[in-house]
Amino acid sequence: MAEKGYHIGITGSYGGMNLGDEAILESIVAQLRKSIENVKITVFTKNCEDTMQRHQVDKAIAVQELMRKESQSEISSLDLLIFGGGGILYDRDIKNYLREIVLAHQVGVPVVVYAIGTGPLNDPENRKLLVENFNRAAAITVRDKQAMKELEEIGVEKEITLTADPAFLLEPTRIPKDSIKQEGIEENERLIGFSVREPGPAAPDLKVEQYHALLANTADFMVSRMNAKVVFVPLEQKVHDPQHSHGVISLMKHANKATVLKGKYSSSQILSLIGRFEFCVGMRLHFLIFSALQNVPFAPLPYATKVEGFLEELNMPVPPLHEMTIGDMIAYIDRIWDLREEMKQLISKGIPELKRRAQETNKIVLDVLKRQAREKGEKYASARETT
Repeated sequence: MAEKGYHIGITGSYGGMNLGDEAILESIVAQLRKSIENVKITVFTKNCEDTMQRHQVDKAIAVQELMRKESQSEISSLDLLIFGGGGILYDRDIKNYLREIVLAHQVGVPVVVYAIGTGPLNDPENRKLLVENFNRAAAITVRDKQAMKELEEIGVEKEITLTADPAFLLEPTRIPKDSIKQEGIEENERLIGFSVREPGPAAPDLKVEQYHALLANTADFMVSRMNAKVVFVPLEQKVHDPQHSHGVISLMKHANKATVLKGKYSSSQILSLIGRFEFCVGMRLHFLIFSALQNVPFAPLPYATKVEGFLEELNMPVPPLHEMTIGDMIAYIDRIWDLREEMKQLISKGIPELKRRAQETNKIVLDVLKRQAREKGEKYASARETT
């Protein structure tokens, strides 16, 4: 157990109703609560109400609404600022995400970069800003080898530790039976989970028409081949995932055998639900992580390097999504379905190590806190000696 009384801030992509990001925050908070007695946790978020309700932290701050001096004042009260979780460092939004780090350095609050992913990072100005601030961090951890390689290549000289996505430590939470029934899911139905996403900074080469057609034909094939119901799981719950899920269903011949989850769920409840699936087909990284945590065999559709990095950790082949025809996709899904028991073995072999590495990030946070406490004690003792 670490010392009592620490005040820790967490900043990242939170409060935006993306259940992958919320899974990261849920896991970080749980690890801190387990390892530090009476810890006070403040989260810098896009939605204070949602963050307080979902995670029950001590304080939530609407980071986008604060002036620079207001943010600086909040950060100066911290013992440590955690930056991260997730693939939040890419060209379009990097300056927004690094804002709290810059302020923390200005007021002398140590920063721990917490199991982040990166890319794409092509803008020289963004690279320079990142390198300057990361080299001043108390510790840097990344969730995959590709992020480590990218940070080293752009000039980060501070030691970088490879850990793993915090979501690997998420525990499932039960969903009430009546909620499942309201989704139109029967108790003994064979269920196949699907995950889609929108084009954007993390998926710049994604062509909507192409992947909608691919997934619609794939879903129809699975309905016929497995006599199953297809359940689309929106991890981004506001607009994008539901919209694209319905876009795929609109192209299906067996649209009556497909549904999109409509209820409001926590990340750990979605994890629990995925445990009911027999197979998953997914684009979003955390949907695949949740499938792996429940040992549900899955067919990954890697649209970005972060998904490829996860597949490498499990020693799974990476399919070239942008080159696939509808026939290629169906053959690929059919092959993985036939090999689903081997897939389960690969998952079972790889997940324990990823969980172990995910726990290492919190240990690094504790080490930084203890080091800071020692340094403060030494400075206090030195000051007394000179008076």
